[in-house]
Amino acid sequence: MFKAKKTNILIENIDKYFDMIDNALLIFKDGVRNYLHSSSEAFNDNLHSMSQLDSEASVLRRAIENDLYTQTALVRSRGDIMRLLEKLGNISNILSDSLLQFEIENPFVPAELNNEFVKLTEFATLAVESALPAAKAYFREPETITDKINRVYFYKKETKKCAQAIKRRVFHEMMSLKLSEKFHLRYFALHIENLSDAAEVVADQLSVMAIKRIF
Repeated sequence: MFKAKKTNILIENIDKYFDMIDNALLIFKDGVRNYLHSSSEAFNDNLHSMSQLDSEASVLRRAIENDLYTQTALVRSRGDIMRLLEKLGNISNILSDSLLQFEIENPFVPAELNNEFVKLTEFATLAVESALPAAKAYFREPETITDKINRVYFYKKETKKCAQAIKRRVFHEMMSLKLSEKFHLRYFALHIENLSDAAEVVADQLSVMAIKRIF
């Protein structure tokens, strides 16, 4: 009973870590919107919230990893869980670093591209949002993982199409922009697109984990 209780507490903490990433997605989306609409005060609040959440998530992740080494009930899947946490940690880093780069580099985004960058951000974050329920399902309903991660691959494709559309428009249609400005816009579109790539990596990891768990 004692071992089962400790394992349940560990799984609850892992769920809490997943929820922190979900909250970081909300902050990131809001931060991109606030940057695009020049809402400086709100954007700075997003940066502060992201930094605080990132610190809390890092502390929790380290505690989870330490606890994993003491849980004999999870010893067979410990390596896979550690790899999953590492890949989700990469998503957390992308969210934090990408938002900070907006503040540091202060890219010029023409107003006519605002909606397209918002749409790109929405698709990229939806890819990650779709991966989180699948990650939670690993511990309770592994047989449902495959159905859940299909959404990740869908939103990954939509993100790529959206990013390509932005880049094509910037380089083919916006002739008034300097070449350096075009490179900058491509760079930030790629930053956001990287989120969906990271979500796909998580989905691939979960797919392997699901097969091991079921069989």
